[in-house]
Amino acid sequence: MRGTKDQTRLRIVDAAYESFWRSGYTRTSVDVIAARAAITKRTLYAHFRSKDDLLAAVMERYEELALERIQKIGARLPTDRDGIIASLFGQLADWANRTPRWTGPGFTRLVMELADLPGHPARAIARRAKTAMERWIATRLTMAGVARPRDRAREVVLLMEGSMALMLIHGDRCYIDAAASAARRLVRRTGHAAEGSRCAGPARPGRPR
Repeated sequence: MRGTKDQTRLRIVDAAYESFWRSGYTRTSVDVIAARAAITKRTLYAHFRSKDDLLAAVMERYEELALERIQKIGARLPTDRDGIIASLFGQLADWANRTPRWTGPGFTRLVMELADLPGHPARAIARRAKTAMERWIATRLTMAGVARPRDRAREVVLLMEGSMALMLIHGDRCYIDAAASAARRLVRRTGHAAEGSRCAGPARPGRPR
C-alpha cells in the first residue's frame, strides 16, 4: 500500500511539474494537474494540502533533476577555460533548440511568479539550486586556472540567465552565442585586469542574500 501511495504522489508531482513548466504556476489549476495525473482532485488533496505545498514538492523534485543534469553536463565538459564556456553555452542552446515549445528555465520562471511572496518555500529551494550551479561552475573555473573564479562564475551565470530570457523573447539563438562570446572574454581576464565583485560570492544554500 505504501508503494502505491508513493507512486501516486510521484505521478502528481510529475504532472504538476509538466503543467507548471508549460503554463506557469498561476495559470495552472489543480483540476488540470489532477486530470494530467489521471486522478481525482480529492486524491490530490489527500497527498497535498494546497497548491503551494504541491509547488514546493515540485521544486524539490526539479532540484533533484537539475543536479542530475549538472552531472551530465559535467561529464561532457572539457577542462580548459574556453572549452568549458563553449560546452556550457553550446549545451544550453541545444537544450533550447531540441525542446518543443521551450519556455526557458523553470526555476527562474516560477520564482518570478512568486516575486511578491519572499517567504514562499519554493523560492528557498530555487535559491539553493541556483547557488549549487554557481558554485559548481566556480569549481570548474578554479580547476581551469581562471583568475577570480567565484566572480567569473557569477558573471557567467548572469550571462546564461540573461541569454535564456532574451532567446525566449526573440526566439533567436544569437543571444546565447553573444553571451558565450562575452563569457569567453571574461574568463580570459587576468587577476590584475579583472575587477572583483563586491559580493562575497555564491551564497550558502538556503541562506538569503
